[in-house]
Amino acid sequence: MISKMTALHRRVLCLFLVLCLASFFTTGCSHPPQDSRSAVSAGEWHDFKGTWTAAGSRSIMPFGGDRRTAISILNGSLVLAGSSRPNAGFRAEAFVFNDTATGMVGRAVWTDEHGDQAFSELRGEGNADNNKITGTFVGGTGRYAGANGTYEFSWRFVLENEDGVVEGQSMGLKGRVRVGSQQTGSQQGGLL
Repeated sequence: MISKMTALHRRVLCLFLVLCLASFFTTGCSHPPQDSRSAVSAGEWHDFKGTWTAAGSRSIMPFGGDRRTAISILNGSLVLAGSSRPNAGFRAEAFVFNDTATGMVGRAVWTDEHGDQAFSELRGEGNADNNKITGTFVGGTGRYAGANGTYEFSWRFVLENEDGVVEGQSMGLKGRVRVGSQQTGSQQGGLL
């Protein structure tokens, strides 16, 4: 188990370093540094693209026939690019419930280096090979209070083992967010 965890930590570290270098070369070399606290202006739209990488655990439960359900808890980093991005990077956490028959629902929290957070609801459809996930911002704290907007991406797991340890990354993540507006969370009841 120790050698598996050491290999997992090495892979996560390598993936993170690659993303940091990619972010530096796509954004750091062409723009002067700016104070990330001033990057988010109330009422203005901030377009972004980026990469979300995460590792965590997933528990799968058969649900009759070919149907499967899964609960995943993921923690990782989110590196954003774009001249109007809300911030360069976040610690990103997600709780996700997936059902092969009905799709995916989840919740995500992005936390910046100052501890300010943006909250979003996740919904997905498709299967492991062909999926689309949509995030809807539903508020936040500090600089992201009243955040609204959407983002989308696909997800792929790059590591899965029999103990439920998973590692994955987004593909094609892009979206836009506006802060300082009314909260626009889901009006549906229920657990999620």
